[in-house]
Amino acid sequence: MKSLSSHLVAYRQTPKFTQDTIPDGLRNQHTTKEGSWAKICVLSGQLRYRILTDPPEDQILSVETPGIVEPQVPHQVEPLGEVEFYVEFYRDPENPSDR
Repeated sequence: MKSLSSHLVAYRQTPKFTQDTIPDGLRNQHTTKEGSWAKICVLSGQLRYRILTDPPEDQILSVETPGIVEPQVPHQVEPLGEVEFYVEFYRDPENPSDR
């Protein structure tokens, strides 16, 4: 399981999403920008997190299991029934190109 480095700092958080309000952009293949990490935080229910690498990885996210998104790695999410979650974005404060 991937984890965030302790030197990364949070700089933005999305609103809460449910199975009915997930933007199409999150349901389809997308990436974070260069230098931007993310943590998918599930508040209730479950979310399938697909990391679209070769080979691809599937993770089931829950309250106990957040998803870690590495910079510029293609991924997508899919609700598994009722779910509520948000996404936090992180960057390295020592790297000015991450802004």
